[in-house]
Amino acid sequence: MTGVQTKSVSPDEAGMRLDRWFKTHFPAVRHGELEKFLRKGQVRVAGGRVKANRRLEVGEEIRIPPLHERAETLKPVTRYDADDAAALKKMILFEDDSIMALNKPFGVAVQGGAKTKHHIDGMLASLEKDGVRPRLVHRLDKDTGGLLLLAKTRQAAQRLGDAFKGHDVEKTYWALTVGSPRPHEGTISLPIAKRMVRIEGGDVERVVPAEGEDAKKAITDYQTLEDAGGRVTFLAMRPVTGRTHQLRVHATAIGCPVVGDGKYGGAAAHLEGVSNKLHLFCRSMTFPHPKTRRNTTLTAPLSGHMAETWKFFSFDQEAVCDWPDDLR
Repeated sequence: MTGVQTKSVSPDEAGMRLDRWFKTHFPAVRHGELEKFLRKGQVRVAGGRVKANRRLEVGEEIRIPPLHERAETLKPVTRYDADDAAALKKMILFEDDSIMALNKPFGVAVQGGAKTKHHIDGMLASLEKDGVRPRLVHRLDKDTGGLLLLAKTRQAAQRLGDAFKGHDVEKTYWALTVGSPRPHEGTISLPIAKRMVRIEGGDVERVVPAEGEDAKKAITDYQTLEDAGGRVTFLAMRPVTGRTHQLRVHATAIGCPVVGDGKYGGAAAHLEGVSNKLHLFCRSMTFPHPKTRRNTTLTAPLSGHMAETWKFFSFDQEAVCDWPDDLR
């Protein structure tokens, strides 16, 4: 058993519910145990009895009663990794006291999974300072490169999260597609859903154009910036909705699969002479800054295999996409 502890609420934790604070600091303490501590007055805030939903204020002292050793030993452990820190610092495009923006390389996962042990979320532990580390507020697919926005404080994470949910973030992706869309610019409004589809070797789950109650509205604006004689197109895409694999499914649906997207474009998505990796890149974002509330635009320079492909076709890597207000 540990003895009685006292911890102060940090500036980054202001406004956090007490139960969420406990989950962050002592994840092995079950909610039922916390409620029991609160009923008995063993957990107190600023010297007084409180409820689990109590919002915390900066500098308040939280009394923690003696805990079982498992509650201590299962606390999150931060391990500084010099290689992770160096790799992340090379990715940084912009940073202030509220946000950080990375140029995520192709092939690097944003979050972990059963078969993914190395990812951006895990690497961020190496940037922890004074108990605070940058936090994810959205994600990019592993095979997609480009701009990844992070929050450096809890308040910034909440405000950016609200902005993404409220569709107040405008994202522009660059893609290389096979063929040339007709018309050259427009809007794709095509509901999509996960379905089991048959491919060579058996049935697999895929996101496909669909109808029915489980189909979700999916809208994408697109604009042709350059093409190579109709063979391939340098396409700008703006997701109005944020569905899984939306851009890739919509590109294939209009007959112009993203180059390298064998999952949705099949053999037609592979192009001789260029990399078979996915050619999809988050180029820019415009969003309300979580601190100033002013619209802020950040842009990522094209990188990796897509930069090489752009050189191969002599496409303009500094091209500007001007989305018309009346596109939809």
